[in-house]
Amino acid sequence: MNRNIATLAIALAAVTAGNAFADDITIDTTPFTSTKTRAEVQAELSQFKKAGVNPWSTQYNQLAGFQSTKTAAQVRAEYVADRAEVAALNGEDSGAAYLANVASSAPVAAGVNLAGTPANNAQ
Repeated sequence: MNRNIATLAIALAAVTAGNAFADDITIDTTPFTSTKTRAEVQAELSQFKKAGVNPWSTQYNQLAGFQSTKTAAQVRAEYVADRAEVAALNGEDSGAAYLANVASSAPVAAGVNLAGTPANNAQ
């Protein structure tokens, strides 16, 4: 009996299984309108050729002339401070305690009452 049920299930699966067909090719009929003239594009191309730089090239290094304005120590200190903030915001209380401490230490403009600010907060 089990063999008959298994055979029937396999036969039913084979009959109902169809082929998967990809969708038709979608043709975009929206007409292209350029924002630059042919002369502008050619002038831009000649500028790139003169400079020896092609930003569309796979070998283009956009950071080749980059100069940092911060020292490595400053960057590390910012990273550690941000890492501590992210850890506090992803904590068990979703950062509620951290945000309450930050809000209490930040100066509040006169007449502005933020959510979570005590009503008797001296300003």
